[in-house]
Amino acid sequence: MGQIERLADLVVRAGVNVQPGQGVVVDSDTANLEIARAVVEAAYQAGAGWVEVNFTDGPIQRSAVDHASLEELTASRPWALARFAEWRAAGVASIGLVGDSDPHLFDGADPVRVAARRHDEARARRDALFGGMRWSLVAAPNPGWAKQVFGEPDMDRLWAAVSTAMRLDSADPAAEWQARSATLGARAKQLDALELTEVHYIGEGTDLTVGLLPHTRWTGGGMIDADGIPYLPNLPTEEVFTSPDRRRADGTIRVSRPMVIAGQQITGLRVTFKNGRITEVWADEGGDVIRAQIDADEGARFLGEVSLVDRDSRIAKAGIVFHNTLYDENAGCHVAWGQSFPWSVEGGMAMTTEQRAAVGLNQSGVHTDVVIGGDGMTVTGTGPGGTVDIIRDDTWVL
Repeated sequence: MGQIERLADLVVRAGVNVQPGQGVVVDSDTANLEIARAVVEAAYQAGAGWVEVNFTDGPIQRSAVDHASLEELTASRPWALARFAEWRAAGVASIGLVGDSDPHLFDGADPVRVAARRHDEARARRDALFGGMRWSLVAAPNPGWAKQVFGEPDMDRLWAAVSTAMRLDSADPAAEWQARSATLGARAKQLDALELTEVHYIGEGTDLTVGLLPHTRWTGGGMIDADGIPYLPNLPTEEVFTSPDRRRADGTIRVSRPMVIAGQQITGLRVTFKNGRITEVWADEGGDVIRAQIDADEGARFLGEVSLVDRDSRIAKAGIVFHNTLYDENAGCHVAWGQSFPWSVEGGMAMTTEQRAAVGLNQSGVHTDVVIGGDGMTVTGTGPGGTVDIIRDDTWVL
């Protein structure tokens, strides 16, 4: 079995854990056609009843940004909203092959138009995923990604790095991920037991205190759906995370890894929070894209996630910047502004949107992860038992 087939087998078996007769939807860029074909084959081999692939294409997206009206770029389509609801009702599994195939795709484009999204559709899809669908996102190697990482389209080097990060270099990658998932799950239970009321991140350029909600529950590794079937929403995953009280974030973060949003490179990003809200944004490159994004809706300026990652991460050990959020967010501690996770609060999955907002969970069509961890990162947590060290010098010590 080659690398592509091993990756496809992993995302189908350990990622969404396809069951006999189940429908599967795959989202992929045309740059990942070969991998998408392998995922389809693996899904049918696992017993899928049907598999549908929805392709996107960079140049076509650029044409839309350049020529479609802003109203059309943000308008919701009733047929798309209905489709997400039908997928949820039918228990469809969702696989996303993500990654930018051209880091310069939107060079020179209007940042407001680049940041434009169909936010009602994004919320509907997220509600479907959070409402019972099994889903998994996996970054798909392509020449454009390799060039961004290494300065040349060296696919052999990229696949070697991806194989390390994804544990494809082991005899049974799915079993390896089950073991890693158990470790992360144990960390989550440790944090749950502390009943923390806040976490404090301290690192180079970062000093941020974030409040947590009563009965906050941490998630690590995989998840289990309503039928008791385990799955891994993100591959790779090295984090333990939860959703904070959107009203309680104060301080400044320095983003420690470059990031790409809608094809735009963001470097040197610094963000200030006050009373939960982003109040200032600075960046060496791409700041306008961030400013446009956080103006997208009312919740886009507030945090929806806090996450803990230490140097034991396979992505951190790879020693390179992957220029891919799914990978780089798992190289160090990170936070995300935008949409929260309803399962982070006891009873949250049964709450209405209004009830979730009332308890302090954030609501947004945006969810943007930014890495603030790395060498020197320290995280403490405060709860009824006092303040405890969780991570010290980028090492898990709890």
